[in-house]
Amino acid sequence: MYSLIRSVFFRLDAETAHGFGLWAMKIAHRLGLLGLLAPRIEPMPKTVMGLTFPNPVGLAAGLDKNGDCIDALGALGFGFIEIGTVTPRPQPGNPKPRLFRIPQADAIVNRMGFNNRGVDCLLENVRHSRYKGILGINIGKNFDTPIDKAADDYLICLRKVYPHASYVAVNISSPNTKNLRQLQQSDELENLLAALKAEQGRLAQEHGRYVPLALKIAPDLDTEQIIAIADLLLKHGIDGVIATNTTIGREGVEGLPHADEAGGLSGAPVRRKSTAVIKQLALALGGKIPIIGVGGILDGLDAEEKTRCGASLVQIYTGFIYRGPQLIGEIARQLESGECTACRFAK
Repeated sequence: MYSLIRSVFFRLDAETAHGFGLWAMKIAHRLGLLGLLAPRIEPMPKTVMGLTFPNPVGLAAGLDKNGDCIDALGALGFGFIEIGTVTPRPQPGNPKPRLFRIPQADAIVNRMGFNNRGVDCLLENVRHSRYKGILGINIGKNFDTPIDKAADDYLICLRKVYPHASYVAVNISSPNTKNLRQLQQSDELENLLAALKAEQGRLAQEHGRYVPLALKIAPDLDTEQIIAIADLLLKHGIDGVIATNTTIGREGVEGLPHADEAGGLSGAPVRRKSTAVIKQLALALGGKIPIIGVGGILDGLDAEEKTRCGASLVQIYTGFIYRGPQLIGEIARQLESGECTACRFAK
């Protein structure tokens, strides 16, 4: 059934299809029709970052930036959902068109630029949702906030989302906000992590609950940079790391329509880069901090590859667009049947 739905949606402009798809999911959920698409997934709980996930397959940030569709997405069988990226103030993002499919390579290029209605709007949607599962909230900075003031934006968002999130993801790796990836450099990252960790401690006391922090990094890092980031994660006691965001590279899509569009490339072409980062991170972290693997997961074997290289959980986005909800169940079954480091690490 999803292949038919996809054929209709792929005739539309990619961003139009995205918005219409979220709206259609909400309507289908209200009418009780999502069961026709949602796979049956047996419980396979994993405890990671102190949280018990009903299964290890999550939705990556970016699909539901404003938390408009939490309940419908939660009904599809995901073990956890990550919404955002959200910024302190609403912002329109980059000019359209800014989202492009490359179906020949199971890929997408986007330069959305953190388009969202602001953290207060997202939290209003969270309050009205009935979803009781694991909810990650991904936070970022406004495009016009100077990079030396970026920590202020992250702290504003952290304070606001803390009471409502199961965990908070800190996005410093989108290629579509000017200079954002500069925050991955040692000095900037040191200052940001120190500020976030101190605020996390204060908020934990204020609210009487500890909400884990996870850092989301890019796939376009060399070994020295990955080791430096791992050292800082360990130094500051960050609870998790999400590897990876989209790539600025174009390996695997050369010469294809839209391949030269500016923005981040996701989908099958980023799989190897993402998995390589996971493998290096796992070695550098020595099992002390869990990794959430994301990037180029189009089937169960892609997911198992990431867990074998050190990921405790996985997330999908582009694969979900191309394969639909059936991919969730396929990955869950593959991870349940395979012997993977994630299963051992989570226990």
